[in-house]
Amino acid sequence: MRSLLFVTACFWTCPLMVDSRHPTCNFMLEVEKDQAECLKVLREEEEETTGSYKEPGCKGVWDNIACWERAEIGETITIPCPRALKAVFGRNGNISRNCTSAGWSEIFPNITSVCGSDTSQDKLVFYLVVQTLYTLGHSLSLIALTTGSAILCLFRKLHCTRNYIHLNLFFSFILRAVAVLVKDDILFNRTSQCSNQPSLVGCKASLVFFQYFIMANFFWLLVEGLYLHTLLVVIFSENRHFIVYLFIGWGLPTVFVFAWVMMRIYLEDSGCWERNENPIPNWVINGPIVFSIMVNFILFISIIRILVQKLSCPDVGGNDQSQYRRLAKSTLLLIPLFGIHYVVFVSLSESIAQDYKIFFDLALGSFQGLVVSILYCFLNSEVQGELKRKWRSMCLNCRLSRDQHSNSNYASGNGSEHMVQFHRNSRTQSILQSETTVL
Repeated sequence: MRSLLFVTACFWTCPLMVDSRHPTCNFMLEVEKDQAECLKVLREEEEETTGSYKEPGCKGVWDNIACWERAEIGETITIPCPRALKAVFGRNGNISRNCTSAGWSEIFPNITSVCGSDTSQDKLVFYLVVQTLYTLGHSLSLIALTTGSAILCLFRKLHCTRNYIHLNLFFSFILRAVAVLVKDDILFNRTSQCSNQPSLVGCKASLVFFQYFIMANFFWLLVEGLYLHTLLVVIFSENRHFIVYLFIGWGLPTVFVFAWVMMRIYLEDSGCWERNENPIPNWVINGPIVFSIMVNFILFISIIRILVQKLSCPDVGGNDQSQYRRLAKSTLLLIPLFGIHYVVFVSLSESIAQDYKIFFDLALGSFQGLVVSILYCFLNSEVQGELKRKWRSMCLNCRLSRDQHSNSNYASGNGSEHMVQFHRNSRTQSILQSETTVL
């Protein structure tokens, strides 16, 4: 029973009605309403039987989702699916319980299979593992990316077009992680108190920002591919193209997300916009993302081809093993930067490899920001050089300040000794003079 409530509240937060309340609150308020009605009926039933002879049987009970009135031993009570579950899943069925001498029996048939979804306990555990992994991944990515962004901003010698693009990519990963965590907190928060105040505006706004930051992240991955490919193919002025890169990374997602909002308003303005029954608004977002993934994949293949040509050039020294090692290293470094892992399941339908796609896209994909920050910031030779130079400078300043403090203490100590010696000599001289006068 608790598993069914958890699944319903967490993963199928569907709107029960189009009103001003959050969809999760709709479900919880419906359950609370049924509970209040059930307790009222059971209280009236208890008052009617008070003082009269009570035949042995099973007392009426509320089991967190359904109401069971009093029954005699051997009697079977059959009720329809609870209202809240029927509104969420739209399934009509009946559930039953037997009253035995030991009390109420378990519900039969299984309430999940009759009134809920066909999700098994293993599927629930899988969803919990995925949610835990991508929460951990986005949290670690958020810490690493924030640190890497601070490093790229603070050191002036790292300010160049290449690092500016990396910095914008880091920002897109940061905003994506924040949007995911905020969206989960709004949609799947089961501890917050539900009120009658309108909350769909904030819920819809969180999904709008979520879609925008997801798309901006993919487009900045595309910008990284375009920049690297153009750098290898032609020689150009980097600063002249940076405005174009800014428009691709932040401007194009604005256009598509605005179109998505308009489609939602006119075609599927229901609940918190978390449902995707109409495919048109969904493809306004997914279409450009898939296009950017495929373009990046083509750029990736072209860059690998260029690297192979450069490594096979007679002017390149080293044996074949070292060349292949360099090629493999370059390829592995480019995979997280280009987001090539998304190509694996982009061509598969949801029904073929849904669980695998969920695991790779959500669980493993959440660590992409962490990997990118490590490879393109913390392992970057320029960044390491600046950090080492800054560390040596700080150590040198600390050593100089410590030596200066020691020298000042030493000088002040010597000065005190000189003063003491001066007073001692002066006193001795005055005593000798007095003794001479007496003689």
